[in-house]
Amino acid sequence: EKQLVLKPDALSFEAAASVPTAAITALQGLRDKGRIQPGQKVLVEGAYGGVGTFAVQIAKSFGAEVTAVCSTRNVQIARSIGADHVIDYTQQDFSRNGQRYDLILAANACHSIFDYRRALNPEGICVTVGGKASLSAMLLGLLLSLILSLFGSKKNYGILAKLNNKDLVLLKELLESRKVVPVIDRCYPLCDTAEAIRYLEEGHAQGKVVITFPS
Repeated sequence: EKQLVLKPDALSFEAAASVPTAAITALQGLRDKGRIQPGQKVLVEGAYGGVGTFAVQIAKSFGAEVTAVCSTRNVQIARSIGADHVIDYTQQDFSRNGQRYDLILAANACHSIFDYRRALNPEGICVTVGGKASLSAMLLGLLLSLILSLFGSKKNYGILAKLNNKDLVLLKELLESRKVVPVIDRCYPLCDTAEAIRYLEEGHAQGKVVITFPS
């Protein structure tokens, strides 16, 4: 019961199913690790996926100025969920365009730790949620992040979501006020779960992929 909350009445079961882990990860990454504040410049890398689409909207709800990083096909989605600025990574590298951010949430970590640190303001924080590297490379990157964070004012952190009632209640309020709207790419029936996983592993899902059960 400490990890549950009633579904908002206006939310479909499919939309509700897409929320908990991804939205909690975005919330805790921005608020707890990233220490987000109103007026900050926040960049969300991987703004098209499950965590990324929630992160853009949650950062906006905290009063941040949000820059979304995604591919060309996802630019419109990023704009539709409230991003103030959108960077198409096929056209521009955010880590080398001279812009600086107070907080970076790397929901699809494709850059090196040094790239992220270059794009941070002094006292800036980078929170890494996921990535395409192997497990050993991710662990090495986490270790390097911890070492680098001991020197200088810029900080790098990883995040592992912890489901809890308090944060789910907060998300429920954001959902009911329409400040956060789940983005669902596709729904698959239970019998097509293998195909759903194959599609997800291709890395092109826009938002969440949901498995539905027969009624």
